[in-house]
Amino acid sequence: MTASLEGSRPLLLEVQALLAAAFGNPRRTCVGVDPVRLAMLLAVLDRHAGVFALDQDVFVNAVGGMRLGEPASDLAVLLAVASSHRRQPLPPGLCVFGEVGLTGELRPAPRSDARLSEAARLGMKRVLLPTGPKQHALSARKLKDQLGVDVRLARNVGEALELAFG
Repeated sequence: MTASLEGSRPLLLEVQALLAAAFGNPRRTCVGVDPVRLAMLLAVLDRHAGVFALDQDVFVNAVGGMRLGEPASDLAVLLAVASSHRRQPLPPGLCVFGEVGLTGELRPAPRSDARLSEAARLGMKRVLLPTGPKQHALSARKLKDQLGVDVRLARNVGEALELAFG
C-alpha cells in the first residue's frame, strides 16, 4: 500500500508486481505506473540492493485503475518488485511512501503528515518512510502513542528492504 496525493487528499492505493521468466527480451508492463520510472527503479534495485530483475518480465499494477504519477510512490513500487523477486509477501497492514534516488537514497514525500494520518485512519498498523526533517520523528512518535501505528524510518533502499522484510 502507498499513500498517494490526489489533489490535496491522500489516497491509499495498493501496488502489485509480478516477475516471470523472460523468453527473449524482457518486457515491462505497467498499469497506472510510469514505465520510465519502473526502469529506473529496477536499475536502483540491481545496483544498490542486489536484487537483479533486469532479465525478467516485470508486470506492475496500481490496483483500482488509479494512476501513480508522483515520485512518492517509488518506494511502494520498488518494494512490490522486491517482494515478487523474493517470493515473499510484504507484511499485511504495511503502508510505504517516499521517493527513490539514483544512488539508492530515499527522500521524504511532501505532506507526509497528511499521508500518515490517512494511513492510520484506514487501519494501517505499520508505516515505512524515508528519514527526513524532525517533523517525521514527532509525527511517528505521536502516531505510535495515540494510534498504535509502528512508524519505521529508512535512509536508503537497503534499509527499507531490511525493515520491510525483516
